[in-house]
Amino acid sequence: MPWFSEQSDRITAERLEELMHRTAEEARSRICTKPKRVLLLPPDITRMHSGAGRLTEVLYNIFKDEAEVHMIPTLGQHVPHTPAENRTMFSSIPEDRIHPHDWRGGCVHLGEVPAEFVKKATGDAADWPMPVVLNRMLIEQRWDLVINVGHVVPHEVLGFANHNKNYFIGLAGKELICASHMAAACCGIENNLGTLTTPVRACFDKAEDDYLDDLPDLYVQIVLARNEQDELVQTGLYVGDDPDTYLEAARQSRDQNITALDEPLEKVVCVMQGDEFFSTWVANKAIYRTRMALADQGELIVIAPGLKRFGEQEEVDRLIRKYGYVGTPKVMEHYRSDPMLQDFAHAAAHLIHGSSEGRFSITYAPGHMSREEIKGVNFQYADITETLKKYPPDKLREGWNELPDGERVYFIPTPSAGLWSTKEKLFGRNV
Repeated sequence: MPWFSEQSDRITAERLEELMHRTAEEARSRICTKPKRVLLLPPDITRMHSGAGRLTEVLYNIFKDEAEVHMIPTLGQHVPHTPAENRTMFSSIPEDRIHPHDWRGGCVHLGEVPAEFVKKATGDAADWPMPVVLNRMLIEQRWDLVINVGHVVPHEVLGFANHNKNYFIGLAGKELICASHMAAACCGIENNLGTLTTPVRACFDKAEDDYLDDLPDLYVQIVLARNEQDELVQTGLYVGDDPDTYLEAARQSRDQNITALDEPLEKVVCVMQGDEFFSTWVANKAIYRTRMALADQGELIVIAPGLKRFGEQEEVDRLIRKYGYVGTPKVMEHYRSDPMLQDFAHAAAHLIHGSSEGRFSITYAPGHMSREEIKGVNFQYADITETLKKYPPDKLREGWNELPDGERVYFIPTPSAGLWSTKEKLFGRNV
């Protein structure tokens, strides 16, 4: 069970700070009375809207006078923060205490989740081992206390984000990221989304039991929801060191962050915030979180003012440009024949996740990419100035909106904060 939890229509900033002080007191009581070296593991800037950055700052300031405190944003294979982005998300934490995760050169191999376990967990969808390759600083340095801070929200690989995702994706090496993402793609993204324990999470749970059991860690799990004023606010906080800390937060997220619709949506307009989402690698959350709601032959429009690339690395960006979001059969054909795509298997998984499988159209209105680039990866293109004029985010509310010209659209201001599905797809799937 969690050490403690709190649920409310809105947990204020002041109350969250009080709860971080309680977290520190509980950690001193249960894990280490006088910690001398503390490691904080928050999400990266793509979760900035969650407020996790501020909670991490509070924890840093609680411990900084008694301990040497370091922080590693759990980037996975995302692009490391710039100093300016660190200041934006963690304004009071010194830059020399913030360490970028190096997913290719900065990890150590601990062992593996055996292929037999993976095969059973995935129902024979994947039959390869998952190498447990994790951040060198996490594993090789001595820590008296490790605090994971994260946002629990529907997720395309793990059903719901956070908990040990911080380790096995956020601080993982290339081998584990590739193996886990490809396994998730083989299981089917629509079987993963909004599921409490997906096959890949079951593999991560085993890896945590087998390789991180002695780590002096705990989890701070945040849940957000929209209130009656259409504001995204903190509504839940769960603190503890066991799987139930995640599961209770995920159940609240399932109740508050999944919108189950009676009928599919013909036209959806989303906004991916310009200060958080710079690549389709992360902006495609607009596709992941709405695909179960979109009607056959429906249309998804993604307004992405920060969009300037496809992949988070040059190699992945080239692969996305080369093959595009062309559906599972074609991606798998390319995967079997291209050693580069096999080497970056998570890119193949991403191409599968980001495809509509020809069922609905996807139109991007990007801030910094050309029509030729967008259409070259099998998306449709819209001019961002014209799109913002037609669908002004500051004048639309989440849900159905009727425009002055009579057009009716379903607007989602923060698709990364939830999941939208028809009831038929949500409750009738094979999970």
